[in-house]
Amino acid sequence: MVFIRTPTRTNKTLYIHTNPTSTTLHDLKHQIQLQTQIPISQQNLLLPKIFQNPNTLLLSQLDITNNTTLTLHIPLLGGMQAPVAPKSRLDFLNSKPPANYVAGLGRGATGFTTRSDIGPARAAPDLPDRNAGAAAAGPGGGAGRGKGGKGGEDEDEDESEEKGYDENQKFDEFEGNDVGLFASAEYDEDDREADAVWEEIDKRMDSRRKDRREARLKEEIEKYRASNPKITEQFADLKRKLVTLSAEEWETIPDIGDYSLRNKKKRFESFVPVPDTLLEKARQEQEHVTALDPKSRAAGGAETPWGQTPVTDLTAVGEGRGTVLSLKLDRLSDSVSGLTVVDPKGYLTDLKSMKITSDAEISDIKKARLLLKSVTQTNPKHPPGWIAAARLEEVAGKIQAARLLIQKGCEECPTNEDVWLEACRLSNPDEAKGVIAKGVKRIPNSVKLWMQAAKLENDDFTKRKVLLKGLEHIPDSVRLWKAAVELCNEEDARTLLGRAVECCPLHVELWLAFARLETYENARK
Repeated sequence: MVFIRTPTRTNKTLYIHTNPTSTTLHDLKHQIQLQTQIPISQQNLLLPKIFQNPNTLLLSQLDITNNTTLTLHIPLLGGMQAPVAPKSRLDFLNSKPPANYVAGLGRGATGFTTRSDIGPARAAPDLPDRNAGAAAAGPGGGAGRGKGGKGGEDEDEDESEEKGYDENQKFDEFEGNDVGLFASAEYDEDDREADAVWEEIDKRMDSRRKDRREARLKEEIEKYRASNPKITEQFADLKRKLVTLSAEEWETIPDIGDYSLRNKKKRFESFVPVPDTLLEKARQEQEHVTALDPKSRAAGGAETPWGQTPVTDLTAVGEGRGTVLSLKLDRLSDSVSGLTVVDPKGYLTDLKSMKITSDAEISDIKKARLLLKSVTQTNPKHPPGWIAAARLEEVAGKIQAARLLIQKGCEECPTNEDVWLEACRLSNPDEAKGVIAKGVKRIPNSVKLWMQAAKLENDDFTKRKVLLKGLEHIPDSVRLWKAAVELCNEEDARTLLGRAVECCPLHVELWLAFARLETYENARK
């Protein structure tokens, strides 16, 4: 390896891998030319020894060994011209194209000319020369006063007839230049009749080919649909077989999952170290300050008791003051002319709806969850355990877990009406009717379930229908009779009360209501 120090602005040193015992000085200069673009004629190496013709000598004969550093000297040439800057890769876009260049010819594209490039097909008219016209209209050639200038108009008409069109006509965008042939003609009854005849001929010819065209179009559509069927048609036979699937087989169908994550490209994440000032500020904000109260010290200041040292968290005190200040500012912002706008009726309701979850409350919820879990596992037939577990999850904000627990409680305790009522309360409005219907089937003699089922209905007719259905199972329920009578008109109420006093003959309120609706003679009976 031979080191060559070049006289450039950066003073770079070249590293040339060569064997001094087999490389001549001329070969070394050739390698320098390949790396630095400096011609051999301008290279002047400062050698350890001076010889008359050193280019043919080996480097070892010139006392040049491995790790030898040579200095390259370049003679200063005259002139003030700066070196030519290298051309950019896209410099050809601003240069003139070569002769006979056709864009896209290399990839097989050929140029073509349209009618819009060359104009209309008819040749342009030869305009008359103004000088020739002026010479012809010289002495004796112009129209006299007695002629009135009609000779010039006749010449223009003759010229227009010879050319076949008028030069002053307007170009029609729809008809093109052909409209000039009949521009001056009038559209009379014969023309209208001829157009009607040709239109009938076109309709007749079109009707003759209509069946063939429709058949061909239908065949093409069928062929296209056969080669490119819809997805619904491809799986039509499989969809018919889905009728034979059972509920267990439906449950065993696995979910496809979210495969869109595979196609998402991972974003480049850049991590920046956190400055020490930010960490120090966070530490100072969260640090605790210990303050000793002389009144609370049992030893009177002589010694510090180990287990009784009071710790005052000034950070928590500051956060509390900030919270109080923010509440005051919010209250002042909601004021008009200094008077605070507060809803006295809804204030306590808003405070009751505010949910503040502390660390102690979270730990209590975890303990209660473990306790109720052991209760439901050891005694699954105990309805209050399932109700308490569901309400705990509801308080914790996990409404879905509460629904699952109360659903399992309904399966374990199907004959308890409180479990079914709690399941109906936790369910969605759309699912509540289905839940209460299952409860009524399990416990048909429950008055509470029938009343809840009637409350879930929207119109009075459906509510009365549900109550009458419940009276079929519980005819001696006074509560159901009263609710059904309240939803009826006077005639229907009289009929229902007549049936009610038969089923509940010892209830005084039903007798009194029936007597009010009856006539005086019937009431005396």
